[in-house]
Amino acid sequence: MDVLVLGGGLMGSAATYFLARRGLRVTLIERYRVGTGATVASFGNIRRTGRHLTQLPLAHRSRALWSQAERLLGRDVEFRVTGHLRLIFEEDALADMRSYAEAARPWGLELEELGANEMGARFPGLGPGAIAASYSPQDGSGNPRLIAPAFADAARRLGAEIVEDCEVSSIDTTAAGFRVTTSKRIFEAGKLLNTAGAWGARIAARFGEPVPLTPRGPQMGVTEPLPHRILPVVGIWTRQHGADAYFRQVERGNIVFGGAAERVDVALDPGHAKADPARLPMQLRALRRLLPALDKVSVIRTWSGCEGYLADMLPVMGTSATTPGLYHAFGFSGHGFQLGPGVGETMADLIATGTTAIPLHDFRIERFARTEHAIA
Repeated sequence: MDVLVLGGGLMGSAATYFLARRGLRVTLIERYRVGTGATVASFGNIRRTGRHLTQLPLAHRSRALWSQAERLLGRDVEFRVTGHLRLIFEEDALADMRSYAEAARPWGLELEELGANEMGARFPGLGPGAIAASYSPQDGSGNPRLIAPAFADAARRLGAEIVEDCEVSSIDTTAAGFRVTTSKRIFEAGKLLNTAGAWGARIAARFGEPVPLTPRGPQMGVTEPLPHRILPVVGIWTRQHGADAYFRQVERGNIVFGGAAERVDVALDPGHAKADPARLPMQLRALRRLLPALDKVSVIRTWSGCEGYLADMLPVMGTSATTPGLYHAFGFSGHGFQLGPGVGETMADLIATGTTAIPLHDFRIERFARTEHAIA
């Protein structure tokens, strides 16, 4: 093999596809099943609003790939350009939104500011009492349950090997690259890509690159089907703790929601986070502020997953600082779903050619080594 990819979430499956598309021989190894972990726990939000500014070039690249996903992958992954609306109820949040919009404009993100009257006319029934909103018309949503398997299947058709239910026991460097011993067999390749999500820090630590990653689980839910009336993904600008709810209505009518509940710590072994029914009422209170029609709607399912969080909320992405041929793309801190296709193509660029047009400086793994040195 030319490349071994460890971790079959959206980042790993997309990278495998784009590497195989370049003609490289690739094997993807996944501990459970492709698309589990953080990917399946995702809300499915395709948003650029509110991202750290240095993430925007990557987010723009990924947004362009989302629009090509059906053609590239040969199936509908339910990407829909519905727009992304964030409601504003407080003056300080309005100031935050305007400041962000001004700062993001040179980075290629244009946000519309909607006043209360315009918002009420365009999106009736949403956020009574809101004083304004931001609107990003070219963003939207996709289906987290479909996208990673679609990338993996497309990569397989290009000749990549996808190995699931495969536990890694050891990773060693060799004269030719890397040897990975697993529960199924031994794999060898010249290069190794770490896209193991919340488990990514464990792999990095094997190569002398400790990362202060915390595994946490979000709480998501979905309601019974309702008449389909809400097109955009809806969120909020706020400084109020516990008010950061968000939702979207799928074409079948169900309301998918998240936020407004603290993420809980998750043990990586086995790494299965569980939703807590006791936290559901506070989520629904926050959601009713955005959509009062949810007052008497039944919630039919809740779920969680295992995501890797870093203190600065920026991912680890790029080359290893200690080991030639090793690459990292993990720690997306709960906001990696939109970035997934762009991460895959960017890492394929980097691995195949040694360079990429996407700026990765702020995501380098050595930023943690500098921090530890400064503390010492």
